[in-house]
Amino acid sequence: MIKNLEINERLEKYISDHSYDLHPIQKEILIHNNSLGLSKRMQISVTQAYFFQLFIKLNKIENILEIGTFTGYSALSMGLVMPKNGNITCLDINKKTSESAKSFFKKANLDKKIKIILAPAIESLKKLKNDKKIFDMIFIDADKENYKNYYNLSLELLKNNGFILIDNVLWKGDVIDPNKNDKLTNIIREFNSFIKKDDRVEKTILPLGDGVTICRKI
Repeated sequence: MIKNLEINERLEKYISDHSYDLHPIQKEILIHNNSLGLSKRMQISVTQAYFFQLFIKLNKIENILEIGTFTGYSALSMGLVMPKNGNITCLDINKKTSESAKSFFKKANLDKKIKIILAPAIESLKKLKNDKKIFDMIFIDADKENYKNYYNLSLELLKNNGFILIDNVLWKGDVIDPNKNDKLTNIIREFNSFIKKDDRVEKTILPLGDGVTICRKI
């Protein structure tokens, strides 16, 4: 019988210690986020960031859209490995955390490569569509109530064979707990079922962080 490891905090630290070295500004963001209390949960895991960096290199990704930026850890991590002509467009609605993200981007000399659009993401996605913008990769990590809307709009902004990555699809494991029937858990369950049936993409779920779905547009 095939068994999968349970990735606890100690094992994740081991993985981190034996993978890429963190950039000084990545470390600075992690320290900053640790001071934010429960909102720290909005940050992707270090292991996810490592994976995203390798994924970007392997697929020669140059143009990324991020929906939900928080204090900038994921965007900065991706920006560090993108080519000189690469760029990231970030959509977020929180002015305070976006200002923090901008300051970290500037410290890492990535402020010319990473742009934040401060507005409701649905509005920004529609404007990007009207402007005929196309992206190689889109990362969705924002309010779960709009996941399906973000996903459908993102597909229209994605090149053929491009990728959509979606965070939090395992929702702390609650998606498989029959006793968990709160609103957000059910939204994630319904979203995962929707993706499973979507023949516009190839897809898989990886147990990184809180679960990441990877979709390739076909």
